[in-house]
This record gives sequence, C-alpha cells and structure tokens, in this order.
Amino acid sequence: MTEQLKPMPEDWRRALAVVAHPDDLEYGCAAAVAGWTDAGREVTYLLATRGEAGIDTLEPEECGPLREREQRASAAVVGVSRVEFLDHRDGVVEYGVPLRRDIAAAIRRYRPELVITLNHRDTWGGVAWNTPDHRAVGRATLDAAADAGNRWIFPELGERGLDPWDGVRWVAVAGSSTPTHAVDATAGLERSVRSLLAHRTYIEVLTDEDPETYCRTFLAGNAEAAAERFGGRPAVPFELFAR
Repeated sequence: MTEQLKPMPEDWRRALAVVAHPDDLEYGCAAAVAGWTDAGREVTYLLATRGEAGIDTLEPEECGPLREREQRASAAVVGVSRVEFLDHRDGVVEYGVPLRRDIAAAIRRYRPELVITLNHRDTWGGVAWNTPDHRAVGRATLDAAADAGNRWIFPELGERGLDPWDGVRWVAVAGSSTPTHAVDATAGLERSVRSLLAHRTYIEVLTDEDPETYCRTFLAGNAEAAAERFGGRPAVPFELFAR
C-alpha cells in the first residue's frame, strides 16, 4: 500500500519562501500559499536572483526587471505582498557563506515559523538533472534556518539590528521526490494557475502551447498525481524537516 502523505502543520502564523528564480514557487507550491493566505497567515517571498538569465532573446538588463514585475504580480494573485530579491547572479548562484548569511538575515528579519524552499537535491526524481541555482539555494536555506538562531554565526547581523531568531520549526521542500506531507490544493488551484500565468513572457518562450492550457495542465496534473497519497484530494506535496 502506498504510504499516505500527512497534512502539513497548521499551528503557525508566518512563513518565508526562499527560492532561486521568479516562477520557482509558482511551479512548486502557489496553490498551498493561496490556502495559507486565505487563512490569514503571512507569507513572504525571498528570491536569490531576478531570473535575468532566463530568456535567451532578452538581454539580462531588460529581462531582470521584467521578470521581477511578473513575480510581484504573480505573488499578489495568491495573497503575497512582500517579495524581496537578493540580487545574486542568475545561473551562477554559489552555495557558501555569503548566500547562507543573506538567507539567515532574511529569516531574522521576517521571523518565520515555517520556511519553504525548492528541491535541493541533484535530480528531479532521479530522472532530470536539477539546476545549480536550485541546489545551492535549497541547501543554503536548510542551513540558514539554523544559522539564524545562533548569535555567534554571522554576529555582524546582530550589529545591524537583526537579532537571532530560533523560531523556525520546520523547513518544507517543494518539488521533492520523497514528500512526507501535503496541503489540500482544491481551494487554491485556480489561483495557482493564474499565478503561474503571470509569468507570461517566460512561459511563452518555454512552450508553443497556449499559455493557459500549459499552466493548467501542468499544475492540475501534479496536484492530481499527489491525490493518490492524500485521500483522493488534489494536493501540493512537501518534504518536511522539523527543527
């Protein structure tokens, strides 16, 4: 018998979602975010890059601001008003102390109980190779969740008025091939389609399909695939690490 996914914890008020690029959250978990904001929870988005290297036909100087605008519009669809960019270079994000420090600073600033990130492993389900940016940001986020609570790691953050925050209780990884928990996607699925569709410029260079058909097919398909392990309900799965 297939092991069932457990419901995600609900006893929290603030979440910080940390990913590499505009559209990462929309492909991964926007339906869950919509449900959380509907329930009055506060979700903040933190992006390592502006996705400026993502469209071959646009120079990075033009592409970055465009993708930032699309990301802000996309976040608004699911009730997220606070979107921060770290300005690491798209495509060459490096795992290391500077990235950990930047994410730890944001965790101290926003003080989340739940931190969300994207698949940090080498592959997507052992089939497709994951990008260096995803791997670096995912791993750094898992580490920064602990860094943020230790006053002796990055003491310079304290000098900037960012006091330690040891209140992160979970890190949830979207897009994992070994999920443990899930969120019912029923109420948020339609908005997740519109949220992904807000990245229209990017999507139009990815596929020859009608953009709305593409977004709906991808997101509904993933939600239905998770339903088998979540009581038949369309779902957004996560691998949950408790702290």
